[in-house]
Amino acid sequence: MAKQTTVYVCDNCGQESSKWLGKCPSCGQWNTFKEFHPAPARRSSGSDAMHSLRSTAGAAGTASRPLALNDIKAEQEPRIDMLDAELNRVLGGGLVPGSLVLLGGEPGIGKSTLVLQTIMRLSHLKILYVSGEESARQIKLRADRLGGDGQEGTSLLIVCDTSLENIFAHIDAERPDLVVIDSIQTIETEAVESSPGSLSQIRECAAALLRHAKSGGPSIILIGHITKEGTLAGPKVLEHIVDTVLQFEGDQHYLYRILRSQKNRFGSTSELGIYEMLSSGLRPVQNPSELLLTDNQEGLSGIAIAATIEGVRPFFIEAQALVSTAAYGTAQRSVNGFDYRRLNMLLAVLEKRVGFKLAQKDVFLNIAGGLRVTDPAIDLAIIAAILSSNVDTPIEQGVALTGEVGLSGEIRPVSRIEQRIAEAQKLGFQRIVIPAANLKAVNPKAWNIQILPARKVEDAFRTLFG
Repeated sequence: MAKQTTVYVCDNCGQESSKWLGKCPSCGQWNTFKEFHPAPARRSSGSDAMHSLRSTAGAAGTASRPLALNDIKAEQEPRIDMLDAELNRVLGGGLVPGSLVLLGGEPGIGKSTLVLQTIMRLSHLKILYVSGEESARQIKLRADRLGGDGQEGTSLLIVCDTSLENIFAHIDAERPDLVVIDSIQTIETEAVESSPGSLSQIRECAAALLRHAKSGGPSIILIGHITKEGTLAGPKVLEHIVDTVLQFEGDQHYLYRILRSQKNRFGSTSELGIYEMLSSGLRPVQNPSELLLTDNQEGLSGIAIAATIEGVRPFFIEAQALVSTAAYGTAQRSVNGFDYRRLNMLLAVLEKRVGFKLAQKDVFLNIAGGLRVTDPAIDLAIIAAILSSNVDTPIEQGVALTGEVGLSGEIRPVSRIEQRIAEAQKLGFQRIVIPAANLKAVNPKAWNIQILPARKVEDAFRTLFG
């Protein structure tokens, strides 16, 4: 018998080691090494013949000799239209044939709902839905709730199985155009002697599915769980294998869900999709600015409108701040939807460069709608909302702000300034404050909105509060 080897894999970055280590030398995380037993090499006889064939299928249709780069013909393959503008945008224009896509998110956030309602529309494709968590009856009940019209009755096939070998047999028998596996943590293969969901099972199953997809098989969508830290279970080991990693996030207490691309070999990772959770399923939001902005903020202090961009898509959101005297002597800092460390940096800029004493005051910051924004252009709106609450003076209605705040108190230029101005004009804003450095790329006379440049934080405050 071949001696079984044991390696240890960091579930944060995928670093391998022959022995257990307390601290990963690659990413620096502690207690992240997990025991992993690679599948032993075996002769392809009997039931192992199919497994061996799967392992070499990727090389069957390719040349065995090296080719010059100029001799390789790259043809643009048509993508599969998912009939969902938001999903197509995040995927980079549609689903690439033969790709392996991983969709992750918190339990109950709507991963299975999003996938099921999408594939029910694709009546022109033959789709195999493999469920390892639900029964066929449960899937049918959810499909009826999502408004299934019966057209998917012949093109959408449901099978409840957790064996990878059986799944390959179903794929070979049905020849589907698209395969959905819900979820990858429930699938197991006979080649690995461990329980489903372990690092060994996830790695071997994902690698086998990738080989099958790249050897002329169908596109495969994997639904994955996440850990309590918010990362995908089976982490970087699984993310390195797949072609695309999509993260479905949002607060269950809000109606909105955000679909982000964390990795995409066929498109940009800066795109963003927004959905609204309804009783009949998830509805794509074409213009999120109209839903994220409210009309009743007139006369209220601590509210500023920020012009942000996610990917190539501009939208406007409310930054809400509350500043009050610290009740217990120690100032509190509470943030929702924004980076906590960046808030501390902006407060330090306000105190050092502008002269506002906020060290002994509580500061609470919230991004309306439950969204989490990473665009640095929201900085100017954040500090404007904080100052508005501190002096209890509302910002005039119809004013939008965009700009990154530097440590010296300067307002740095932002990208895609014309898109931000155009979106503000479309939504009916009368004025927009932009960095002075962006003014040279903008012709103020070409817009029906007043453009107010600001070079420093003091300039913006003087414009807003006089």
